[in-house]
Amino acid sequence: MFTRKTLLAASLVLTFGPVAVAAETPKLGKPITEADIAAWDIAAMPDGTGLPPGSGTAVQGAVIYAQKCVACHGEGGKGGGAPGAGPLAGGGPLTAGIDTPKTIGNFYGYATTVFDFTRRSMPFNMPLSLTDNEAYALTAYILALNKIIGENDVIDAKTLPAVKMPNRDNFIIRFPDRI
Repeated sequence: MFTRKTLLAASLVLTFGPVAVAAETPKLGKPITEADIAAWDIAAMPDGTGLPPGSGTAVQGAVIYAQKCVACHGEGGKGGGAPGAGPLAGGGPLTAGIDTPKTIGNFYGYATTVFDFTRRSMPFNMPLSLTDNEAYALTAYILALNKIIGENDVIDAKTLPAVKMPNRDNFIIRFPDRI
């Protein structure tokens, strides 16, 4: 049951509470600028929106993979390197059962996701260190390992979204308006 005192206290908190909280801020940091946001706004969407200029082939990607990826992902993307860095290639069809290892070739729905993840978070010890051309070349290499593209096919902002991944049609899109 509300009393007059309760209602008065609640109205005072609602009226003066935000002002008191704002007055007690530690004044740390600085306002974020559009340039600050742009540096981190690097998402590559399934339709290719957000893909940067650049290109690469699987042949180029094999050289980069040997330098920057093999220690964790193993020879030919078969896994066996660092814990948690599973295989990138191979794996049977997902219809074989729930325990089937999920790889880029049998699970990912969009090739742009491979590029986005690679550019954003690889190599594990130095995320965001790959150039756009290196990320395209590594994506091409991984797609070629999975026999999705040929080793001399050029991957860029135009060709990457056109790559049809084997599992593309087996997803229920959670937010279809974002595609």
